[in-house]
Amino acid sequence: MRFDRRTFLAGSSLLLGRAALHALDQEALAPDLEPHHRPRAKRLIWLFQSGGPSHLETFDWKPALVERHGQELPESVRRGQRLTGMSGNQATLPLAGSFTPFRRHGECGRFVSDLLPHTAAIVDRLCFVHSLHTEAINHDPAITFLCSGHQQAGRPSLGAWLSYGLGAMNADLPAFVVLVSKDAPRDQPLYSRLWGTGFLPSEHQGVQLRAGREPVLFLEDPPGVSRAARRSLLDALHELDAGVQAESGDPEVTARLKQAELAFRMQASLPEAVATAAESDEVFALYGDAARTPGTFAANCLLARRLVERGVRFVQLFHQGWDQHGGLPGGITEQCRRTDQAAAALVMDLERHGLLEDTLVVWGGEFGRTSYCQGALAGGNYGRDHHPRCFTAWLAGGGIKPGHAHGRTDDFGYNVVADPVHVHDLHATLLHLLGIDHERLRFRHQGRWFRLTDVAGEVIHDLIA
Repeated sequence: MRFDRRTFLAGSSLLLGRAALHALDQEALAPDLEPHHRPRAKRLIWLFQSGGPSHLETFDWKPALVERHGQELPESVRRGQRLTGMSGNQATLPLAGSFTPFRRHGECGRFVSDLLPHTAAIVDRLCFVHSLHTEAINHDPAITFLCSGHQQAGRPSLGAWLSYGLGAMNADLPAFVVLVSKDAPRDQPLYSRLWGTGFLPSEHQGVQLRAGREPVLFLEDPPGVSRAARRSLLDALHELDAGVQAESGDPEVTARLKQAELAFRMQASLPEAVATAAESDEVFALYGDAARTPGTFAANCLLARRLVERGVRFVQLFHQGWDQHGGLPGGITEQCRRTDQAAAALVMDLERHGLLEDTLVVWGGEFGRTSYCQGALAGGNYGRDHHPRCFTAWLAGGGIKPGHAHGRTDDFGYNVVADPVHVHDLHATLLHLLGIDHERLRFRHQGRWFRLTDVAGEVIHDLIA
């Protein structure tokens, strides 16, 4: 009879206590909560543009594509690459050039679309990555991959890994906060697993803050429950769970107690942290009028600055509505209008608060868009399909090389032709800037070691100043 480790664990349940089984099965080493090397950044803000913003209407200028507008996509460019079910049965794949002009900006001379005048004004502070590529052509696996390093659900998110590896900077606020824009079109859905912990202890879960009177649901005590009574309840809970934890060895018992303690401290710390109304008129002028409305992208950018200023390690903003299969000209124009000023303002605001130097800011989505039109070009109200083989993101602050552009795509913006950057490479680089060796940040689960970058990923040193 063959005995493997799984058989041994199953049989051992008759002989060993649950605590011993947890030690065998998890073998999870508590991280040192110290950087592996000198960090260039202490914090990360990710402005996640959900739906796949078109690089061809934002930052990747392709004049040859404009010149060949309406012509068929050459097979030598497509190279037999997979198409989605939305355009895979089209009789033709007509090329579609950008409908909006691009101009050079800043001392670095980077091309930026006219749809993004505020971003264009800070282009010398940004580092563009034009050669990003991923593996998933559909939204759910692609956004899961960007957020967790794997296409399938169940892995820890980037924020959970950062919380696990580096811990919180402010014990009274979460290490990882999520903000979802309420002023964005609802196209592709967002799931809480995108900021989940997977198999890491649940204390590393991202905390979603909502617009309105209750930023965190059920955080406030019910009427008649005083703060002293809540403290007594938690103390009693500690005593009750101490025995359970000793008998079971289940790390989730400790994790839940930590979450309850954090919630208790957040009752005092969170109201001040989210009080954006206390900001000056000058600040609201910087971010735009929409910043006065809680839950908008602009308000969330301002809130992100307040949160990292108070010690939150990672803030991830999700802004939906970039999945423009039809009506691209009008759709992306509106999306840029809603996001451009606030994203640029965040970079400038961090800089004037002395935070940009050690705060990383990332702008980007889960993939790019095709150089061909989905549907017909007639009427000019065309759309673009999903394209994972090349897309653009920009980064700022936190040791990133300002005014730099990395990688290059072909004349059609269809394939990366120089210095490719895989999603695992991007994750490895972000972790490196935060002082973490991506190969050493790992967790043992179900008999093997896991990490954010799994078995791949290289630090792109060309992006680092």
